[in-house]
Amino acid sequence: MKNHLLLVQIVLTLTILSTSCRKNVREAETGEAETVTAARTYSETYKALPSESTITWSGYKPTGSHTGSIDLSHGEFTINDGTIESGTFTIDMTTIKDSERNAKLEKHLKSDDFLHVEKHPVSTFKITDIEDINGKTFLSGNLTLKDTTNNVSFPVSVIHKGDSIILNSETFTIDRSKWNVKYGSRTFFDNLGDKYVNDDIELTIVVKGTKA
Repeated sequence: MKNHLLLVQIVLTLTILSTSCRKNVREAETGEAETVTAARTYSETYKALPSESTITWSGYKPTGSHTGSIDLSHGEFTINDGTIESGTFTIDMTTIKDSERNAKLEKHLKSDDFLHVEKHPVSTFKITDIEDINGKTFLSGNLTLKDTTNNVSFPVSVIHKGDSIILNSETFTIDRSKWNVKYGSRTFFDNLGDKYVNDDIELTIVVKGTKA
């Protein structure tokens, strides 16, 4: 009995610590897919530089966490009067990696338990809006992951100098259950005890581009 109570206490402590460490991370506002913005004929086109761009992810469970990366395979966006106007980005889901190069974990993430990359090898993000809210710039777009599309909005900073541009997101979270990524999710399964995996996935995105 004492051992059982000790185990419960440890799990609760780890959960509290994990939550407290991430309490300042903003969850992306998520809703139904919206109309994608179109470029005007006089807009400037920029090509993303995949080798200089990064997408970092982190996932959490009561007993620990994992961090890794996914590669951007292609991206193009337009600038009008110094402001991002439109854009489409393609993410190569087959490149998902764990920072510790845990081959077993990487294989599991690619399986149909999670991302099912054999069937859905790419994801896309298509810009629908960019606006300033209370002194912050928010980028909105339709994120297609597996067979589901939702619109997400998250804070970014944009550095535009001459023929180069850098788009930096703040670290934000998306709720994977909204894209039907079900493994270990308490949204879909009961009685998981401490065997669940948090629905929130942290993302940090840096996209560098150059004028086409």
